[in-house]
Amino acid sequence: MGPQSFGFPFEQAFQPKEKSAAKQSGKKGLLDELAQNITNGAKAGLIDPVIGRDDEVARVIEILNRRNKNNPVLIGEPGVGKTAIAEGLALKIAEGDVPNKLKNKELYLLDVASLVANTGIRGQFEERMKQLITELKERKNVILFIDEIHLLVGAGSAEGSMDAGNILKPALARGELQVIGATTLKEYRQIEKDAALERRFQPVMVQEPSIEQAILILQGIKDKYEAYHGVTFSDEAIKACVTLSSRYIQDRHLPDKAIDLLDEAGSKANLLIDELNDEDAAERLTAIEAEKTKALEEENYELAAKLRDEELALEKKLNSSSAHTAVTVEAEHIQEIVEQKTGIPVGKLQADEQTKMKELEAKLHERVIGQEAAVQKVAKAVRRSRAGLKSKNRPVGSFLFVGPTGVGKTELSKTLADELFGTKDAIIRLDMSEYMEKHAVSKIIGSPPGYVGHEEAGQLTEKVRRNPYSIVLLDEIEKAHPDVQHMFLQIMEDGRLTDSQGRTVSFKDTVIIMTSNAGAGEKQTKVGFQSDDSVIEEQTLIDSLSMFFKPEFLNRFDSIIEFRSLEKEHLVKIVSLLLGELEETLAERGISLNVTDEAKEKIAELGYHPSFGARPLRRTIQEWVEDEMTDLLLDNGEITSFHVILEDDKIKVQAK
Repeated sequence: MGPQSFGFPFEQAFQPKEKSAAKQSGKKGLLDELAQNITNGAKAGLIDPVIGRDDEVARVIEILNRRNKNNPVLIGEPGVGKTAIAEGLALKIAEGDVPNKLKNKELYLLDVASLVANTGIRGQFEERMKQLITELKERKNVILFIDEIHLLVGAGSAEGSMDAGNILKPALARGELQVIGATTLKEYRQIEKDAALERRFQPVMVQEPSIEQAILILQGIKDKYEAYHGVTFSDEAIKACVTLSSRYIQDRHLPDKAIDLLDEAGSKANLLIDELNDEDAAERLTAIEAEKTKALEEENYELAAKLRDEELALEKKLNSSSAHTAVTVEAEHIQEIVEQKTGIPVGKLQADEQTKMKELEAKLHERVIGQEAAVQKVAKAVRRSRAGLKSKNRPVGSFLFVGPTGVGKTELSKTLADELFGTKDAIIRLDMSEYMEKHAVSKIIGSPPGYVGHEEAGQLTEKVRRNPYSIVLLDEIEKAHPDVQHMFLQIMEDGRLTDSQGRTVSFKDTVIIMTSNAGAGEKQTKVGFQSDDSVIEEQTLIDSLSMFFKPEFLNRFDSIIEFRSLEKEHLVKIVSLLLGELEETLAERGISLNVTDEAKEKIAELGYHPSFGARPLRRTIQEWVEDEMTDLLLDNGEITSFHVILEDDKIKVQAK
């Protein structure tokens, strides 16, 4: 079988050898094709300054200065600045601020995808890796930086061939080449599985910077972004980028998320500036002058006149733009971008916070009738939290609402959502009767690996991750399995929960409300018209709850709130609220509504049920008022007002 039998010269399978020979003749080597020289970029001023990472850069230099196993690997979460540390080393090499052993070194960034590309023929990838290692051995001054180094494990492997990691092992062990790696904690496990490869690297942990450090980082790089976008950033805007991203963007890390805000704010502000900048205008003016001269020589006066008009317009624009002051990005612009990204009304939350907290109790009283003590306790706990007098990682508040049905537990939750987060829809509601089995834990945080539905997110964790500013309402908590109840211990204590995907979900901006009928059994049959002396004393309440919940569970709540039975005047007030809603609906059709006090009292009396609290009131209004109105409207479409009165101890609806 000749060398041409496969349809192409046999030597083509080993093209890297030809490239190596090409390199010897002065052409680019494989390293120059597959990698980028970061040190040259640093010398040319193309790399942003690296702020606040001196310790990590010093640690990398320390490892590189070793005799053996001198290969650092940077490990940290995405966006904390691992690549920036490698760039910081390149800057130090460019400035000569490194030990003598590293003075003439050059840092190359390897593209792993290009390394694997076009190596489909068996043996081709190994040959390319061998050539790369040979080049690195020859060029003793090269340090290879491999971002996402975990990709080397398995890269290029096929049946009967070796992967990149195994090919690199001998050279790394002998110290013939130096490598800096960067990867995340999760993906570093792929390298840890191969103990022989892992022992050749020295891990350098890169932690997320603090808010203060992140502000310094942004102040250090803002000049580059100001020059690029043609805007200026105020100190307040820089601070807002860090504080707002830290507060409202939970699933990413500093400084990356803060730099994103800075860049986006600069981009948005740049759009306000005229599209044509001074430099482009000046170049165009020079070109117009030449074109105008040529047009005059060719006696094309019409074109020359058009060019003259364009010249005048450009000169006018240049004069106005020279007097034009640069756009400044302020904290308000950063707030707008955070609102766009997260859907959370950041500016409104901050501006209205103080007033909202002062009026919280009064607002809750307007909607929740007959529960003065409960409303007061909730308002105080929320105000205390908002004033910064709680642990910063705990939820805004955690409450156990105890009481019979129909006394306002759910209504208080809805009203609190409306007052705190601007909408009654900001409620994540879970009915605990659906979580009575032990395996129901997986519904909350997601199924563990290997089980059906592992890829699907947990019902609670995913909702809170998407809407961190919410009331989490857990109805009838006593019906949940004890293992489900225990899961909420860490939420109420530490304000976080880890789902089956390993993501930590923050609950620090939520209000946890659990409702229960447990402990209220003694008074379930007495709801309605009764005196104050029937209120369960606090100690008696806790004793009765201890039959259903463990002490460590009860001890985690900010407050255990007992809801009182509703009395006659409370029911009348609730009737007024419900009729107020009906009045608003009729007003949209231009119809007024007037209800006498006697009629309201009669509706309260008809709607009272000892087992259901105030819930039947809405049905009573539908039956005695709305149904009558419907008949009258169908008979006469030109009604302008309704009067609801009590006549012969019966409710009558009159139309005008």
